[in-house]
Amino acid sequence: MTQLDKKALVTDIVLIDIINFSRLTSSQQLEIVVFLTKSFKKMIEKMLLNSNTPLSKFIIGFVSTGDGFYCILNPRLKGFGAILGLSFNHFSEHISKKYDYFEGIRIAAHTGEVNEFIDILGSKNFIGDGLNDCARFLEIKHFTISTVMVSEEAYESLKKFLVIHQDFNRLLAKHEFKKSSFFSFKDKHDKEKRGCLIWLRKSGIINPPDINYNSMI
Repeated sequence: MTQLDKKALVTDIVLIDIINFSRLTSSQQLEIVVFLTKSFKKMIEKMLLNSNTPLSKFIIGFVSTGDGFYCILNPRLKGFGAILGLSFNHFSEHISKKYDYFEGIRIAAHTGEVNEFIDILGSKNFIGDGLNDCARFLEIKHFTISTVMVSEEAYESLKKFLVIHQDFNRLLAKHEFKKSSFFSFKDKHDKEKRGCLIWLRKSGIINPPDINYNSMI
C-alpha cells in the first residue's frame, strides 16, 4: 500500500500553543520549548504507568508548530483528547512558576481527519483538515487561560467516551468538571466553527484507560 492509498484517520487532536511566544528572545524560545517538550513527555509517561499502554500506542504523532505542537491520539482513544488537554493545562501551571517570562499555554481539542505520510527525512508525519480545524479554535480573541477550547466534534467524542468508561464520569465529577455554553464563530477563512470551553475547578492529571480494554471506542 502506498502513502496515497492509506485512508485518513479520524481521531482526537490536541493543540498546545505558547502564549506570546514570538515576543520572547531566541534563547527564551529555545529554553521554554525544550523544557515544555521534556516536561510533557515525562508527564505522559507517568500517566501511562497505570494504563498498561506504551507511549507510541497512546499518541501516534507529535507535530511541531514552532510555538507549540499538535498531539495526535490513537483513534482507539477517541474522546480522551479533551481530558488530555485538561491534564496539559494543569501541568502548565507548575511550569509558569519556574519561568517568570512564561505566560502560559492555550489548548484546543478537536476530533477530525489526519493523514499519515513519510517526510523527506524518512520520519512519520501528519497533515490533514483535522489539524487545520483544530488550530482555528485558537483564533478566538478572548481565550480564557486555564480552560480548554473544545470543538463540537471533540465534545461529542468525549460524551461517547464517557458512556463507555463510566469511571471517567466519576473522575471528572471529583475534579468538578465544568463547561461553558456552546457558541459559534467564523474563522479567518469565514467558515463557521462551533465549540465550548471546558475546565476543572480542581485541576489535576487524569490517566488514560488501558488501550487493550475490549470495549474501547
